[in-house]
Amino acid sequence: MEQSKIEKYGNELYDSLKACKVIEPLTSREADITIEDAYAIQDVLIKKRMNDDGSKIIGKKIGVTSQVVMDMLGVDQPDFGYLLSDMIYSDGDEIDVSNTMIQPKAEGEIAFVLKEDLMGPGVTTADVLRATKFVMPCFEIVDSRIKDWKIKIQDTVADNASCGYMVFGGQYVDPRDVDLTTCGITLERNGELLHTGAGAAALGSPVNAVAWLANKLGEFGVGLKAGEVILSGALCAMVTIEPGDNMTINIGGIGSASCRFV
Repeated sequence: MEQSKIEKYGNELYDSLKACKVIEPLTSREADITIEDAYAIQDVLIKKRMNDDGSKIIGKKIGVTSQVVMDMLGVDQPDFGYLLSDMIYSDGDEIDVSNTMIQPKAEGEIAFVLKEDLMGPGVTTADVLRATKFVMPCFEIVDSRIKDWKIKIQDTVADNASCGYMVFGGQYVDPRDVDLTTCGITLERNGELLHTGAGAAALGSPVNAVAWLANKLGEFGVGLKAGEVILSGALCAMVTIEPGDNMTINIGGIGSASCRFV
């Protein structure tokens, strides 16, 4: 794709984010768009958020980690996006989705906080465990700037892996003190249990997902850095959010996170 189009779509996604207005899928306008093109568009979007809004990169996220979503998007691997400093909320916070988001959904996952750098290729699960300071429960509030969530993998990659906000729980544990493969998750909305899942939903284990991310980013000459937060992928189905909803996740052996939407 020509650089002029890459710049155009990156700026269009930024404008959509700021105005809370959807755009038509990029894949419906560019039949030949590749995943590499989409990551180049994502790069334009991220740099614009950093330059224009003063945002800073504080971590990375993995998306499309479940086989169901891979099948839906017609791909055989996850994707990634960047976490920015203006995306963070704490346990129990109130989040204004009415004025800052377009079509939000919530999913529960495990966040890794690193104490050492990880640079692919060749990163193993043992490397991930050694480099992790702690893990904690996390809500990821995803959003899509693409109309009606009619996305293909190129659309969500360009849209920074559909990033929105993060809500971190107040508890954290050493990843070697909990079985991250079998740990269960429950997701409740307004006191009603909606979904359950387990760590194995994220590429067989959240540790596998982080190793994949380190190795994939290594192809771009990018590493995972000490102090960064890494979101390892959803452990159960996404839930649509409406103003007034209260949501809670509990992850066995790790803790809980909750938030309210207005």
